[in-house]
Amino acid sequence: MNISSDEADDWFMESLNTYKDLHVFQLEHPTKVIEWTGDKSICVAGYNGARSEILELLLPLKLYAGENQGLCAERDFKVQHGGFSEEPVESLIHIPGTRCAVTAGGSSSALQIWDIGGDDSDVIKKTGVLNLKSPSAEGIKIAAGSRAEPAVLHGSCISEVQLSEIASGRVLYTVAKGSSEPVSGLQFANAYVFLVCASDGTLLVSDTRDPSACHYPLRDSKSGLHWSFGLRSDSSQAEPSRCAVARLSSSGHVLLSDLRDLQRPFCQTQLNVQRSTAKNDLLNVSWAPVLDGWLSVSGFDGKVRIYNTTGWGAEGQSPQPVFTHRGHEMSHEAEHGAALPVVTAHSWHRSRPRTLLSAATDGSLHVWDWLDKVTDR
Repeated sequence: MNISSDEADDWFMESLNTYKDLHVFQLEHPTKVIEWTGDKSICVAGYNGARSEILELLLPLKLYAGENQGLCAERDFKVQHGGFSEEPVESLIHIPGTRCAVTAGGSSSALQIWDIGGDDSDVIKKTGVLNLKSPSAEGIKIAAGSRAEPAVLHGSCISEVQLSEIASGRVLYTVAKGSSEPVSGLQFANAYVFLVCASDGTLLVSDTRDPSACHYPLRDSKSGLHWSFGLRSDSSQAEPSRCAVARLSSSGHVLLSDLRDLQRPFCQTQLNVQRSTAKNDLLNVSWAPVLDGWLSVSGFDGKVRIYNTTGWGAEGQSPQPVFTHRGHEMSHEAEHGAALPVVTAHSWHRSRPRTLLSAATDGSLHVWDWLDKVTDR
C-alpha cells in the first residue's frame, strides 16, 4: 500500500494545526535506538550494515527558540560526534553522568564500550569490551545500572541476565533463574531493583541485594504472542507504589500492572492496531516521563500512537489514541509497490511533556511536539 500524493498533501496541511513543532531528518542508515545523552542530544546507530555508524546528534535549535523562532534558522539535527561499529547495533545505552555508551548487536559474544567524545574531539571511539558467557549475543538487551561505579545489566535469555561493572568487567549480580526464555526488555526501577520481561510476557523482579528473584508468569498466556514492556518510575529511589508496568503483545493487547501486585493487572485492553511487519523486536511501549498515565505505542506500522490511560477501566475495549503521528508514512518517498516504513524506535523527551522522537525503517528521524487542543487553546 502506498500513500497518494493528495493524501500526503492533506496531512501536511492538517499538520500545521496539529503540531507545535515537526522536524524531519534523514539518516544514511535506519536506527533501532534513540538514546538520550543530554537534554538536547541523542545517540543513534545503524543496524543493517556490516559497518554501522554511531552518531550523537544535537536536536534542532529551533525547538528551544520559544517565541523567537523566527530568529532561529537552524531546523536540522546537527552531528556532534560520530564513529563506526564493525557490527550492527541492535541496542545502545548511555551511562548517566558519563560520556560512556554500551552497545550490543550482531552475533558477537561481547558488549562494546564507547567514549562518546567531548569538546576536544568529535570522534566516538571504542574503548573496551565486556565478554559474555553466551557464545552468541543475538537478541541481547541492555540497561544502565544506577550505581556509584558504572555498570550495565544485560542478557539475551533469563538465565543469562547479569549486572557487570564496566571498568573491570566484574559480575556484580546474576539472576538465579534457569529459564531459556528470550528477554524482550529489562529496566531498573530504582538503584537496586530491576525488572525483566520475557518474550512470553513473564515478569521477573530482582533486587541486587538479594540473590532470589520473584517470578510472575502470565495467567492467561496465549502461545505465539511476543510481549514487550515499559516501566514508569518517578525517581532513582522510586517506591513500588510509584511504579507501573505496561506490557504490549504483538496482537495489540495491553496489560497495566502495579509493581506491588504484578500477578493481577489493574487494567487490560485491546488496541485497534494491525501489523504491517512480522518483526517482534520493533514493538515499543513507553510511559511519558512528565504526563502522568500517558502511554505511547509503536512497531506495528509507520505510526506512533499516544494514549491517556487515566480513563481506562479494568476491562477497556479498543481505546482511541489521543494523537497519532503519521509523519513517517506521509513523508515517505517510496518506489512504486514498495512497502511503507515501519517505526523502529520512539522516545519521549525527558522534560518537554509532548515532545517525542521517532525513527523508521526508511532512515527517517523525526522530532515532534503535538498540540493538545484543550490545553493549548
